[in-house]
Amino acid sequence: MSSSDRRAAPFWSIVFAVFFGNFMATLSTTTINVALPVFMDDFDASLNRVQWMMSGFMLATGVIAPIIGFLGDRLSYKRLYVLALAGFTLASVLCILAWNMESLIIFRIVQGLFSGMIMPTTMTIIYQVIPKEKQALGIGFWSVSAMLAPAFGPTIGGWLAEYFGWKALFLMNVPIGLMAIFAAQRFIPSYRLGKGVSLDSIGFVAVIIGTSSLLGAFSQSHSWGWTSWKTISLLAIGVGVIFYFVVRTLKVNAPLLNLRLFNIRRFTYSLILNCAITISLYAGTFLVPIYMQKIQGANTLHTGLVMLPGTLAMALVSSLVGKAYNKVGPFRLILSGVVLMGVSTWALSRLTLTSGTLFITTWIAIRYVGIAMSHMPVTNAGMSSVPSELTGQASAVTNWIRQGTSALSVSIFSAILSSRTLSYGNDGETAVRALSSSIQDVFMLGTVLVVIAIPLTFLLRQKKSGKEERLAQPAVKS
Repeated sequence: MSSSDRRAAPFWSIVFAVFFGNFMATLSTTTINVALPVFMDDFDASLNRVQWMMSGFMLATGVIAPIIGFLGDRLSYKRLYVLALAGFTLASVLCILAWNMESLIIFRIVQGLFSGMIMPTTMTIIYQVIPKEKQALGIGFWSVSAMLAPAFGPTIGGWLAEYFGWKALFLMNVPIGLMAIFAAQRFIPSYRLGKGVSLDSIGFVAVIIGTSSLLGAFSQSHSWGWTSWKTISLLAIGVGVIFYFVVRTLKVNAPLLNLRLFNIRRFTYSLILNCAITISLYAGTFLVPIYMQKIQGANTLHTGLVMLPGTLAMALVSSLVGKAYNKVGPFRLILSGVVLMGVSTWALSRLTLTSGTLFITTWIAIRYVGIAMSHMPVTNAGMSSVPSELTGQASAVTNWIRQGTSALSVSIFSAILSSRTLSYGNDGETAVRALSSSIQDVFMLGTVLVVIAIPLTFLLRQKKSGKEERLAQPAVKS
């Protein structure tokens, strides 16, 4: 798309169409979290089994991300976006019709495949269709949609699950999906920037096997034991296959993912920070509902309402960050946000059996403000350092790493929570106190991860160089 075509493209119409679909896809991730105890009761399933609704969904979003560049080139990003919205809506209908936990997990994985297409596709559309001087504002609203959904998700999910049952969590996606399809068809211009990219099928299979093996090992480690042959075998397969994938990617002419983008240091630092923020976000949405419902005896609606002030704060701050980015730059926003995340996550690691609602609500709200302040600046700092013709590949790499990290983090948190609860129980603590102590441990781990990420914010002040851009280009063999 030429610069004149970009200037002619209606900014607000495109942002509206992108916002609509992106919000729906990310909303479905977190409406489920608050209702995990409901699924455990209705299907008589353990937490380890039910959490696969989250882990399987996020694994699917990560697995599909590497071929977004190929699909976007072949179909055009607009068509791919519409296809993803239609598939996501249909998968939601299948979830409503699920007859047991296994079928629901399978349909959630299908839903995750289409959800995994939506986020990188919408990000790419912003950087390819919207003029460069408006991209920070555009990605700001994109970030708002991505952040509002996890924030509103617990409240909406709690209300729906409490009064209408878990099927309502999927039913709401149908009208939203249909409206999103209409908005995408109506407002996003048709364009294509593809250059005949071919699919590295061997690399794609390697990504699926490697990522799935690692996720399986981490999610089942507390049941099998870290030294069992099953856990060790899956870890070895996962690490080995991912290593092979990386080596192969750096050698082939048309790689599945352009890993040479990591030569752009600013992009690499921003992606690491992005993963830390994502882990922090999902740690809260995973742990708080369990704490509220299993320890304090709250229902799903009450749990959602506890998180509502944070939702409103996130909505306000996210909208302001998009406008402030061009004035103050990413560094100050990211550093302030990450520090707030670290302090609030540490505070939540002090939760006890008698912690008050005001304490929980306040620190969740502060945590959400920190996430809102850092998420968009981190994303834009990395993507803006990438040449425009490589934004599709950069988006695919970003979402593969981020979604894979999300899936692994949920599995790891679930495994640690289960193993620590069992350990505290064996030491003589009651079931409730053992669970409370385990939640403290997991939040403390989240605090450590955020603190480790703080020094990276200072590295984002570095500017990209022409040499870095050249290093990001795929190698071409003569």
